[in-house]
Amino acid sequence: MIQAVLIASIVFTFAAQDADKAETMFRELRDASAQEPGVVRFEVGRSQEKPNVFALWEVYRDREALEAHQGTKHFQRLVVDGIRPLARQRNIETVIPIS
Repeated sequence: MIQAVLIASIVFTFAAQDADKAETMFRELRDASAQEPGVVRFEVGRSQEKPNVFALWEVYRDREALEAHQGTKHFQRLVVDGIRPLARQRNIETVIPIS
């Protein structure tokens, strides 16, 4: 049986003065999220050319795993209450791999 995979690609832009604070929250989010059973991979990168821009690459076993991630205490605290309000812009695409 082939296991379904869901990928979330997210780009956040912050004010320059908030970028380091965002990085701290992203590091904590990455480390906590990587421990979730439905998370296959959770990567965060920071642009070298635009240090106030961050990209996330999140790979989930399936939609239920993504929904479970969004229901965690660390997601609520770090993303809903921390990162999103601080962000100037957020672009998200949730995709499936092509075969």
